Amino acid sequence: MKRKLLVFMLAVMTAILLAACGTSDKKDTTSSSKGTASTDTKEGGGQFRIGMEAGYAPFNWTQQDDANGAVKIADNAEYAGGYDVQMAKKIAEGLGKELVIVKLEWDGLVPALQSNKIDAIIAGMSPTDKRKQTIDFTENYYTSDFVMVIKKGSKYEKATSIQDFSGAKITSQLNTSNYTVIDQIKGVKKQTAMDNFPAMRVALEAGKIDGYVAERPEGISAAAANDKFTYVKFEKGFKTDISNTSIAVGVRKGDADLEKINDILKGISEDERQKIMEEAISQQPAAQ
Repeated sequence: MKRKLLVFMLAVMTAILLAACGTSDKKDTTSSSKGTASTDTKEGGGQFRIGMEAGYAPFNWTQQDDANGAVKIADNAEYAGGYDVQMAKKIAEGLGKELVIVKLEWDGLVPALQSNKIDAIIAGMSPTDKRKQTIDFTENYYTSDFVMVIKKGSKYEKATSIQDFSGAKITSQLNTSNYTVIDQIKGVKKQTAMDNFPAMRVALEAGKIDGYVAERPEGISAAAANDKFTYVKFEKGFKTDISNTSIAVGVRKGDADLEKINDILKGISEDERQKIMEEAISQQPAAQ
């Protein structure tokens, strides 16, 4: 009798212990699950990696320190400054992320975005129909118009129409809509496209070209950097879609942050944008 009672008591105790262990395991599992969900759904945090040339002043350029709000370039001792950098800072802040600047060649920007090496392109890039086939764009964050940068005292200084440049040696930046509009000038001597504006300025001063097509901020910048330069704002200018004279943030197709970035941009007034551009023009390195 005592033996049967002992066996019964042992069985009851074992059942109680097993039940207790089961409850403990369930509590631990629930706690762990809640922790993961909290981490996964937390807004903000992480990095916002931006690709740019850092050589397209006044939109972006390279400098040696953090003066005027410049941001250090990833894996580089240099810093990036300019209009794009200041806009990128506002976007990163709005997203609650750390801004990281990645310096890339122009032709490498879209491939880097598509391969997840960067999160966005903020590099004075126009949202052309061709580019929209491979990446998405936010709303425009700057709109300008095309001008012709020339030397002071040249026969083109009083030009009012693009056709006044018939017979002139004209170029612009490689792989941009700026270069394609040159074809609208009848009889123009279209020169090989160049990698960047500093190279065009050197060619212009040396007389290798008569002018180059650029957006107005570059015209203002070139004239400020070299008193031998000026620019022509046309009465009868190039025919182009607004997508070719505006710039927007490039993101991957279907990027979840697209609307968030648009909301951030909507919060930056036109007056503030123009002020940032004016500051960028005045602060850019003379060599750029």
